[in-house]
Amino acid sequence: MGKKAKKSEVDVVLIGAGIMSATLGTLINELSPDIQIEIIERLDLVAAESSDAWNNAGTGHSALCELNYTPEQPDGTVKIAKAIDIAEQFEISKQFWTYLVENDILKKPEEFIRQVPHMSAVFGEKDVKFLRTRYEAMSKETLFKDMVYTEDKSVLKEWIPLMMDQRDEQEQIAATRMDIGTDVNFGSLTRDLIQHLQTKDNIKLSLNQEVRDIDREEDGKWEVEIKDVNNGEKRKIKAKFVFIGAGGRSLLLLEKSGIPEAKGYGGFPVGGQWLRCKNPEIIKQHHAKVYGKASVGAPPMSVPHLDTRYIDGEQALLFGPYAGFSTKFLKKGSYFDLPASIKLSNIRPMISAGLDNLDLTKYLITEVMKSPSDKLDALKQFMPTAKMEDWGIEVAGQRVQVIKKDPKHGGILEFGTEVVSAADGSIAALLGASPGASTSVAIMINLLKRCFPERAKSEQYRNKLREMIPSWGKKLNDDAALCEQVRQRSQEALKLS
Repeated sequence: MGKKAKKSEVDVVLIGAGIMSATLGTLINELSPDIQIEIIERLDLVAAESSDAWNNAGTGHSALCELNYTPEQPDGTVKIAKAIDIAEQFEISKQFWTYLVENDILKKPEEFIRQVPHMSAVFGEKDVKFLRTRYEAMSKETLFKDMVYTEDKSVLKEWIPLMMDQRDEQEQIAATRMDIGTDVNFGSLTRDLIQHLQTKDNIKLSLNQEVRDIDREEDGKWEVEIKDVNNGEKRKIKAKFVFIGAGGRSLLLLEKSGIPEAKGYGGFPVGGQWLRCKNPEIIKQHHAKVYGKASVGAPPMSVPHLDTRYIDGEQALLFGPYAGFSTKFLKKGSYFDLPASIKLSNIRPMISAGLDNLDLTKYLITEVMKSPSDKLDALKQFMPTAKMEDWGIEVAGQRVQVIKKDPKHGGILEFGTEVVSAADGSIAALLGASPGASTSVAIMINLLKRCFPERAKSEQYRNKLREMIPSWGKKLNDDAALCEQVRQRSQEALKLS
């Protein structure tokens, strides 16, 4: 007879030791410190997949520079509602991190966040007109009132000297700039949050533990089956609530739960690479995150950008990302991930989404076929003086875009993040990619309201939430004084200048 699996019980199981679980665990501990939590991670390190600094753009996504959040309409106008929403959510993240710094939970903010100007740069008459229209719409809003626009090449040479060096004087170029942009090392932030959680008697971190199955028990609780990847030993954890924050693998685990809300969801994996500058003299000439306009058919995470980064205390410079395709759902995943995710309930939405996104398929094939010289040509649009010997390839993380049922198209490809939860709120999973990490605090607070409704209604809970997030329940874009107040507080606490 086989060895009987060990059993234990906690209130909450968090699957995946990335920024989402770290944020949710920290929120739960601050709002309800009596709850017992176990964090399960299949790798031997925290934040080793999508949250790792080299696996993501490190941009504090706040819609200051990301042009894909402000789509141009057929009549030439620009929609900015999504940009306002994302900017509001990032301010919530900053307020929460500010609270954690002020309460000595995060001790060295400069290790995970730095102020780096956010810029949008476009080339050619058509895109210059788009950027000008975008600026005119956004600069009227409180959240973007400090945005600056220019087509003046002398100003651009001051802002982005590396990009303007030896550029054709006849080329039309325009840019916007917001100085309050940030570079965020989500790997460092995740490790700091989980390190703090490990000091609590009611919170446990388990590494090298792979979740193999999730089943609902008769009493309504969930049984999570786990295998130790080192010795093969199996055990089971019973929990009232399960959060699946396993990056690309979340879809596969959500399907194992069997909840009806998961039916019809599929995933499309997109990989990526960066060009990483190896020349210190070049690195120090650029200080901004400069986003351009995406190619036709390109997914949002493939918008080209030339980025100042701060990783492990060192300044770095990246360009990209260059998209690629792999059937893996995680960087350290399996090539069988995509086939394993296909079920009878999602095959039609996946086929329909594929047929509706042939431009994306064509784009990914083109990207995969690109040679190093092709990659350099893309960089030269941003930096005319670029030479391949100054740059090397850095492999980025895997992203799984959400495919969901749609009554009109059969299935649609979603470029964002989505929380899928059971009707009773006892299990939830986060699917999708950008702007996930940057908006993790708002996402997780909304998840708590949905999954812990009784606690969320209590006066004690609400008071604590307002202490951590002074603007919670209000719109900063509608209150210029409050916006200025919370931004100033965050600037000081997070040492942003």
